[in-house]
Amino acid sequence: MKEAVVSVVGRPNVGKSTLFNKLIRKREAITEDTPGVTRDRLYREAEWQGRHFMLVDTGGYVPKDEDIISKNIKTQVEFAIDTSDLILFIVDGKAGLLPEDREIANFLRKSKRDVIVVVNKIDSGKTPNEVYEFYELGFDRLMVISAEQSFGLGDLLDEIIETLPQADSKDEEDLISVAIVGKPNVGKSSLINRLLNEERMIVTDIAGTTRDAIDSYIEHEGVKYLFIDTAGLRRKRSVKEAVERYSVVRTLSAVDRSDICLLIIDAKEGVTEQDTKIAGYAHENGKAIIILINKWDLVEKSTNTMKKYEEVVRNKLSFIGYAPIHFMSVLTGKRVDDIYRLINIVNENYNFRISTGVLNDIMSEAILLNPPPTVKSQRIKIFYSTQGSVKPPRFLLFVNKPELMHFSYLRYLENVIRQKYGFIGTPILFDLKSRSE
Repeated sequence: MKEAVVSVVGRPNVGKSTLFNKLIRKREAITEDTPGVTRDRLYREAEWQGRHFMLVDTGGYVPKDEDIISKNIKTQVEFAIDTSDLILFIVDGKAGLLPEDREIANFLRKSKRDVIVVVNKIDSGKTPNEVYEFYELGFDRLMVISAEQSFGLGDLLDEIIETLPQADSKDEEDLISVAIVGKPNVGKSSLINRLLNEERMIVTDIAGTTRDAIDSYIEHEGVKYLFIDTAGLRRKRSVKEAVERYSVVRTLSAVDRSDICLLIIDAKEGVTEQDTKIAGYAHENGKAIIILINKWDLVEKSTNTMKKYEEVVRNKLSFIGYAPIHFMSVLTGKRVDDIYRLINIVNENYNFRISTGVLNDIMSEAILLNPPPTVKSQRIKIFYSTQGSVKPPRFLLFVNKPELMHFSYLRYLENVIRQKYGFIGTPILFDLKSRSE
């Protein structure tokens, strides 16, 4: 049985994201006293008394608002409800029962899902009489909490666990974790929708629509993937709202918890400063990288257009020369299906291990052809090497004088290893350890 899904639903600014953060015990959802801050569905795993379930934070539901963002939020909330086992219907105990709450309740009744009405913002131990008016919404179960003060959360979690269907033990099989990164409006969310074959993300031509890092799980041809869509990084002077600052943190955090980063570049704009910064952060943190050139259908073609474009990209992103470059069009779907194959190849390289014997043979040959340089009348000697870990591949070199090793010689050794095994898409790291002769 798949993991049970619980969605947090309600009108704007009733404390949905605050409750979400408390229940997953992390500050993941953006919380701000501004309606509409949470836009996409945000998925995270929660646990209580040994039971695991997927918790979904949703945007503020405004049934009659017709602006484009509100309409898209409505679509996302409705999809979340359709895929949920249980709905936490959050209402504001201080504001009281409002007409918008009644409209949402009418919709929830039609969904035929289990619903718990959660009256939030009740900070005192004594329940005010006004709380009982929320029974007018027509649901049997009503819980009183203060998400901000963590009051009543244990009782709420007990009620959630009692309501949810029993699930099998948690699947421990590894996922390939992939972060979709790039500056705003390059097609990150559209790519996710293509890969998942559903309108998973809100997609508009308004830059910055995605503000949270969004998790999507999918199995494709027997392989399980976790795709993390992120808000695009902007230039610092463009980050005016506190919400946007949170989004930058989300992007970097998404890179941190991924294995592979898909860096999407707008073919019409080329490599930008933001692209370089994102790629640099991923590279410095040892992440595998694939460069995707999107909107290739909009580029005017001539002789060797693709080859010339790739040379420009390689020049500007020379520090990730190992990253494969893939040209595509998310809008038309051209070459999008090849991305799964690329991810699998890069993931295999990211996890590849060279046996110690073979590695030392490679190193001996490399040293014979090009010995380490002499520094301050002392020659560096490499005695032995072994691969310490994977994700990314990390090699340990035992040398006589680690402080004298120049990065250029390590680059030479890296190139020799790549000539033998490729390691497409993944950085290679070296650690030096002192050993006397």
